[in-house]
Amino acid sequence: MATKTLVMTEGSLGKKILLFSLPLMLSNLLQIFFTLADVAVVGRFAGALALGAVGSTTTLVMLFTGFLIGVSTGVNVLVARFCGAMDHRNASETVHTSAILCLCVGLVVMGLGQMLIRPLLTLLQTKADLMEGAVLYLRIYFAGLPALAIFNFGNAVLAAVGNTKKPLLFLSLSGAVNVILNLIFVIGLRMSVAGVALASIISQYLSAFLIIASLLREKGMHGLHLSALRVHGDKAVKILSLGIPAGCQNAIFHVANLFIQAAVNSFDTIMVAGNAAAANADGLVYDIMAAFYTACSSFMSQNYGAGKKERILKSYFISLAYSFGVGALLGLLLLTFGRPFLSLFSTDAAVIEAGMMRLTVMGLSYGVSAFMDASIAASRGIGKSLWPTVIVIMGSCVFRVIWVYTVFAHFRTIQSLYLLYVFSWSITAFFEILYFSHSYRKKMRQFYTVDSATEPTQGDNI
Repeated sequence: MATKTLVMTEGSLGKKILLFSLPLMLSNLLQIFFTLADVAVVGRFAGALALGAVGSTTTLVMLFTGFLIGVSTGVNVLVARFCGAMDHRNASETVHTSAILCLCVGLVVMGLGQMLIRPLLTLLQTKADLMEGAVLYLRIYFAGLPALAIFNFGNAVLAAVGNTKKPLLFLSLSGAVNVILNLIFVIGLRMSVAGVALASIISQYLSAFLIIASLLREKGMHGLHLSALRVHGDKAVKILSLGIPAGCQNAIFHVANLFIQAAVNSFDTIMVAGNAAAANADGLVYDIMAAFYTACSSFMSQNYGAGKKERILKSYFISLAYSFGVGALLGLLLLTFGRPFLSLFSTDAAVIEAGMMRLTVMGLSYGVSAFMDASIAASRGIGKSLWPTVIVIMGSCVFRVIWVYTVFAHFRTIQSLYLLYVFSWSITAFFEILYFSHSYRKKMRQFYTVDSATEPTQGDNI
């Protein structure tokens, strides 16, 4: 049965981007809620050591899941491009190739994660009393990565055609299951760290099953049919040329954050726990803002494919305005209600005060990241992925490592560590905007050629 989708190539862009983004925003929040529920339940019912163990894995979880989310970017952009051009054959081939690619990537990432757990935790200078709990949590959690890859594939396909409500429904159901299982495993069965990890992966497999079942019922060009599952080489190359740089960007971004986590771990256990509690705000804010970045790529790509030149740049500016406004507003709310927020994860007053040190700096900085991320999304929306990735690696990854070993090494205060975020975002945003401006002007000069208006060439993709 075909489902109603949002028409991105006609009507008010401001209204439609908002309608597209709201369900996606809630979906992103529910996805991060899996991790938040783990931290909240384990922190309140299993103690500070269990909280520290789960919290110390956050950067590694984001590293591997961020790569999978990045890979799905290639799926979203290419499906949106072909659907905007009403190219049924290429859209269908992209969907079926993507399903196989995403599953394979999920399995490979799971295997690598299992092999690298202890070395990476050691690199992070994880406290000895937290190490075994952190290893156990990741061993179980990483078993759910293939399911996460499949859900991201389905989510990307549905977002490409404007259907962001179904993923929200599926994540609502699996999120409810996650919370119930957390309470049963941790409070009822006293499974502590293992319980919250097990609850998470069961929920992930449920959401993956639901979204695949939905795509199998679709009759449109984005529907999934088992008999048509095969890898089309040209589509695989295009998906990977967009998705792998995006995935590597996310992964390398979090590799840089490993150095930040190591710096945090140089402080006492209270500061580590406070940082872990406050860092949950990052996921909430980033994922709400990320809905507008997905909208930016999807709307720009569909309108590019449909030949609606006047709507391409306008989609970028509207998405940027929304994401900046939301980031600034949520930052101010966290400054005002930071202590009640932190009390969800710990009742220890010292941990809450340590967490407020992070929220104070970050709350004033979130909005700045919109200029960087919206510009990256815009570049990908017109088929450019490699150079935005290079820029963000240099500006927000290499720069952060240098900061840790220079500015932070000099001052040795937690505030001097947290300030690196806003400085790295500002520098990266400047160069991402320059690159997008150059690429957009070049694309517009080519706009009316057949290749650029319908199916991008390999050069366009990178």
